[in-house]
Amino acid sequence: MQGEFEMSMMGELSFFLGLQIKQRKNDIFINQAKYMKEKLKKFGLENVKPQESPMSSSIKLDKDEEGKCVDSKLYRSMIGSLLYLTASRPGIMFSVCLCARFQANPKESHLKAVKRIFRYLQDTPSLGLWYLRDSTFDLHTYSDADYGGCKIDRKSTSGTCQFLGNMLISWFSKK
Repeated sequence: MQGEFEMSMMGELSFFLGLQIKQRKNDIFINQAKYMKEKLKKFGLENVKPQESPMSSSIKLDKDEEGKCVDSKLYRSMIGSLLYLTASRPGIMFSVCLCARFQANPKESHLKAVKRIFRYLQDTPSLGLWYLRDSTFDLHTYSDADYGGCKIDRKSTSGTCQFLGNMLISWFSKK
């Protein structure tokens, strides 16, 4: 009983594991603007030109065996940060997962694609997940695939998202 009282004394949840949570009477908004800004600064990208989309729809990343190698530790750190940002930014899921495939031997072309994702995030820092209290409970699922779109092994990448009413509740992208 003592623990329950102490928890209520802490007040309303507003920040948890890099997630900023704004609770109001009729809705909840979750984003990671503070975490994202910290990562932009960490990777020296806080003053780059913003981008309108995380990745060009026509880009097809491959192994780029002729390309110049980049620091794989830095690349993996950037990918890890982006993967964590997908907790509140499902719109970057496909791009991040595509770039994550090249962590073993990243090239300049892969790093350029990762930096574009960060540039997009810089342009849209306040986006996140918005959950309305009075939303309906109709379940809708959407999916898509690129049907053999990987230039390396001709495998498909698929993705789905599930909405409960107008609230996004689940999403993924998978090769």
